[in-house]
Amino acid sequence: MHLPPKTSPPSTQRRLLLGGAVAFGLGLCGCSPPLAPLRVGAIAFAGYGFLFLAQDLGLLHSAGIRMHELRSNTDVLRALALGRLEAAALTLDEVLTGLHDGLRLKVVAVLDVSAGADAVMARAGLTRPEMARGQRVAVEGSAAGALMLSAFLESAGLSPDEVRLVTRPLPETAAALRDGTADLAVTAEPWVSQLEAEGATRLFDSRQVPGRIVDVLAVRSELLETRPDAIHSLVKAHFACLERFQRDPGSVVDRLALQLQIEPGAVASAFRGLELPDRKANEALLSPGGDVAQGLRGLAELLHRKGLIASPVDASGLIDTRWVRGTP
Repeated sequence: MHLPPKTSPPSTQRRLLLGGAVAFGLGLCGCSPPLAPLRVGAIAFAGYGFLFLAQDLGLLHSAGIRMHELRSNTDVLRALALGRLEAAALTLDEVLTGLHDGLRLKVVAVLDVSAGADAVMARAGLTRPEMARGQRVAVEGSAAGALMLSAFLESAGLSPDEVRLVTRPLPETAAALRDGTADLAVTAEPWVSQLEAEGATRLFDSRQVPGRIVDVLAVRSELLETRPDAIHSLVKAHFACLERFQRDPGSVVDRLALQLQIEPGAVASAFRGLELPDRKANEALLSPGGDVAQGLRGLAELLHRKGLIASPVDASGLIDTRWVRGTP
């Protein structure tokens, strides 16, 4: 008996069979496309420096997190609104401004609390707050800049229309004072110490409005469900770098100096006037009854009263303490 010769399936049939086998194999291995990077935005500021340090030390790569340096906090908020960032380091008042404008954000950690790091500096010859009347003031066009300026003017007995504003990104406010473009500058460390060394006068600083300027890490609300591991890694890396800086500053001072664009010897002054809460202090600040959580409503009301937001905002659900507790 003669059997018919074996034949190969037509080429089209072979391709269908091969394609099915590949698809079946992919289904079995559970393969899926890699997650897009979680993009975190911040300006070059000491309080945000440990996030950039974490990237420099390789602590963020495996979690798919990338830091992005922007020119101003206003640019950071805009990038969040446009979907170009998933998380950001911002002042708490700026987070509330974003919330007012429709951004769904959650605060997951406090990065620093300003206790003298933000200040109003004046050129030589302007030695008293009331002497600011009629002068040019360099200030960032952000809620934080407006709050500091407003508090200063109130302390000096001046109204906003009695000064002339020169709007600059925060890193450029000191330069405006140096080159004569402005007579006063609402600025922060390390520029405050630099200006003092050059003969400028400190007329007002954040010690006179305790708890007003708080820098936080904010993330888009949907990330709490879609990227909890990445948020956990980001917060953990911040605290790890903070602890390393406090334990052995010499091991990271060069990296921080490069990030902040200052000399290594100036790094210590860049952190002057900043309280840097560790994980335990974060829990106390953010938990119900803590200074930050308790002051949130008052800060939102102040923003509305000062005309920085057009309507009140409900910030009751803004804080999520799971991440500082390490229990996402």
